Amino acid sequence: MSLLQLFIIAVLQGLTEWLPISSSGHVLLAANYFTLEGRDELLINAVSNLGTLLAMLIYFRKDVLAAIAGGFELVGAGFRSAPLSRGANLALCIIVATPIAVMAAVSYEVLLPETLQNQLRSVWTVAAATIGFGLLLWWADVAGGKDRTEADMTLGHAALIGATQAIAAIIPGTSRSGITMTAARALGYERTEAARFSMLIGAPILAAAGLYGAYGLLDAETTGSVVTLQDGLIVALIAFGSGIASIHALMTLLKRMSFLPFVIYRLILGVGLLIAAPIMGLI
Repeated sequence: MSLLQLFIIAVLQGLTEWLPISSSGHVLLAANYFTLEGRDELLINAVSNLGTLLAMLIYFRKDVLAAIAGGFELVGAGFRSAPLSRGANLALCIIVATPIAVMAAVSYEVLLPETLQNQLRSVWTVAAATIGFGLLLWWADVAGGKDRTEADMTLGHAALIGATQAIAAIIPGTSRSGITMTAARALGYERTEAARFSMLIGAPILAAAGLYGAYGLLDAETTGSVVTLQDGLIVALIAFGSGIASIHALMTLLKRMSFLPFVIYRLILGVGLLIAAPIMGLI
């Protein structure tokens, strides 16, 4: 692939990973336009997650360090009677939010035939998911009271929010961040809290996806892949820069407004895809 094509894919990944508009859907569309399909598209998409993950870890470094320290605290929690610290509670929430999504992602890769995977990654699927889950985000954002914070997070809520990542792992266009923010808003969490927790619980999934992509690109030459590990690392590096900008913009916007701009964008994009796909030959 050319450097320009890699740059476009990386910027798209970095900008859209943390916004509730589906990074996989955007990268999939760009990759299809560049005739990068099947396993090649999946791997370059996966390895780019390493860059956006690093962006999140740096931006929320205080929360990340607290969760890491809390993880060590959890190891010895059975030998002490004191209540868990905020970091330990956060680490526990991240842990219980992860398993279902990981199992879904592994099942998708191992159990689903490649032909079915390709069908799920079609433009029609992206368009339908973009519209449908966009409307769901709008409903969750406007319905009911929304003033809960991390201090109100229960393990049940964390598990439920984390479980929704399984949908995004299977259906491109869903948006992992979007579906988890939707679940958090539906459970009554304040917008910035919903966004922050969504990003933090995404760390294990993105790390696993990124390492899977990097491993898959290691043997690119023997498998006949058109993308290489070097291509993947370039994408990850660029995605890191755009990812930092995306997180900052999202957290700033959510302090001042609702998710409505993202919902409108999803509706326009989804309808646009339904109209343009047959014309542009993206089917």
